[in-house]
Amino acid sequence: MITEWGTIQALALASLLAWASGVRLYLAIFVVGLAGYLGYVELPAGLHVLQHPWVLGAAGMMLLMEFTVDKVPAIDSLWDAIHTFIRIPAGALLAAGATGDTLSALTVAAGLLGGTITAGTHLTKAGARALINTSPEPFTNWGASFGEDVLVLGAIWFAFQHPVAFLIALALFVALMIWLLPKVWRGLKAVFRFTSRRETPAGG
Repeated sequence: MITEWGTIQALALASLLAWASGVRLYLAIFVVGLAGYLGYVELPAGLHVLQHPWVLGAAGMMLLMEFTVDKVPAIDSLWDAIHTFIRIPAGALLAAGATGDTLSALTVAAGLLGGTITAGTHLTKAGARALINTSPEPFTNWGASFGEDVLVLGAIWFAFQHPVAFLIALALFVALMIWLLPKVWRGLKAVFRFTSRRETPAGG
């Protein structure tokens, strides 16, 4: 029977993977899988597949591709658009796997909540990066991209070392995300309307 602390750790790992999948899916898979492969952490049975060399190799290649693409303005937004159909189901599956290798009420709940967290994180990230890309200089984009890399790595360490504190921090982040997401998309719509008016010929 899983202990109370084990449950907290599983929930922290599920929440971490759901959140990180919306920002850096391949980085999360690679780092968590590598930590399990090297014996730094004991992954739940449902996530043992992340330790497989083939999974680590594939995640590593995709990580390098994402690391490069995410530094290129406009291309990063196209990458985000494509990954809308990858990050959200992946985040749900990873969150469910963190809570067990068999179907149970906990794994179903983790999958549902994980998919929701991933979707919110992904949409917030994609919208914010699209707004940043309206700036002509690339340095803001590079700063945001490197900041996301560091944030995900820090979150992985934090979730493993201080699961309770991580869950509290994540709850605060979700509240901030709920407040911020509508503002980001309103900002994007305003930018699109302004761009459309500038491109419409006078009298057209």
